[in-house]
Amino acid sequence: MKKFHLIIILFLTLFGNAACGQNYTPDVLNEIRMVENGLIPGILVKGEPEKRYTLTERMAFYNVPGLSIAVIRDGKIRWAKGYGIANTRTGKAVDVNTIFQAGSISKPLAALGALLLVQEGKVDLDTDVNTYLKTWKVPENEFTKTEKVTLRRLLTHSAGMTVHGFPGYGYLDKFPDIETVLNGKGNTPAIFVDVVPGTIWRYSGGGYTVMEKMVEDMTGMPLEKYLAKKVLRPLGMKNSTYEQPLPKKRSKQASAAYHGDGEIVEGLWHNYPEQAAAGLWTTPSDLARYCIEIQEALAGKSHKVLNQETVGKMLTKHLSNWGLGPSLRWDADSLIFQHGGKNEGFTNNMMAFARRGDGLIVMTSADRGGDLIAEINRTVSKLYGWNVYNPKVIEVIRLEENDLAAMAGKYKLTEQVPGIGDYLVDVTVEDNGLKVFDPNNNETNHLKPAAKDKFTDLNTGDEVVIKMDADGKVTGFVWNGRFEFLRVE
Repeated sequence: MKKFHLIIILFLTLFGNAACGQNYTPDVLNEIRMVENGLIPGILVKGEPEKRYTLTERMAFYNVPGLSIAVIRDGKIRWAKGYGIANTRTGKAVDVNTIFQAGSISKPLAALGALLLVQEGKVDLDTDVNTYLKTWKVPENEFTKTEKVTLRRLLTHSAGMTVHGFPGYGYLDKFPDIETVLNGKGNTPAIFVDVVPGTIWRYSGGGYTVMEKMVEDMTGMPLEKYLAKKVLRPLGMKNSTYEQPLPKKRSKQASAAYHGDGEIVEGLWHNYPEQAAAGLWTTPSDLARYCIEIQEALAGKSHKVLNQETVGKMLTKHLSNWGLGPSLRWDADSLIFQHGGKNEGFTNNMMAFARRGDGLIVMTSADRGGDLIAEINRTVSKLYGWNVYNPKVIEVIRLEENDLAAMAGKYKLTEQVPGIGDYLVDVTVEDNGLKVFDPNNNETNHLKPAAKDKFTDLNTGDEVVIKMDADGKVTGFVWNGRFEFLRVE
């Protein structure tokens, strides 16, 4: 069945390449073809020809049934296109109007609604949020005696609040309201403060759920209705909604979600009552409209939602390079605002230059979409000369066959893994390198030597350091500086 699904995906991808984009100029069509046929891996080998992959083969490699791309150039959507299949059960293809779950990209969009209340003078960024919360309050404890949870701290993940993220609810699960989630009566723990607010940065979907409750209390409206009225409609995001669960009128437009092995998520997708943190359904083109508005507002050319002053505050660096909603970074002497998104069976990324009219949004219907997104990011960056997301260049050396043979064998992780116990992997020799097979998840890594005791997976970028005793005998290895394996005799 999985092979059958793959054949459909490849066919629809190729068909889409032939049928879509007919209204674009020859120059744009050529740019699209260059992306589709020139994906750049994360690792390049010095002195060897640069590898390139087609989008079709990488979708198959990463088990990504469907994806959608939007590219922003000079303050406009340069091109947008869907690839693959939205639902392997119905055969429906992905197009530019197919909606995906945005995951945590929901946060910077929801932040606009909260910042609008600040702009209107209804909420202060640095006032205790309990001033605005009505039916539920942030529990006071020893950590909140002198420092308080504020909107600024919630939006910048520095409020000291618990709960990193949310797993969502299956189609047969009881769907809780937001206070049930806040009180820890859903499928995640209670949300409270366990670190003095303002002292550290720690990503918290729980904090954004508190923000959601504050917005609802201050507006008297459900979050999805408030954001539709004040954010999505003004930005022209017609294919976007925070409605959870997704209403039937929208479901035909939605992509299904897929696990890492390419299998469809039971019930097609999960539902998220934590709307501000994870509840947005949208398209790359709609997210591009958000990015363009932020660019225009920062330049003082538009104020569909926020004015220039408020957007300036939004893009001001706080702890861990975080703004009031988006993450911030500086590449090629340019400020970039960005955010990733990961829900069950969906993986996405959004980035845009704050003071240049460029950006890129990629959404996928797959748990393993992240590596493919990274390849698309590198390719688009090189195509348009952005000088970001550059691949890592390494030098591969040649080792003697007997040195490699001395590393072959069975290795055991030093930690016990719940549900598995002893975590064993098999290492064998292949062409000037090692092949590591993990029977626990049926994955294989192909390692090339950068030194006698250091290897790199040219596809994933994973790094392995070989451990030896005083006599030079191989005793184990450390994977990515974290996971230690010992040789099993």
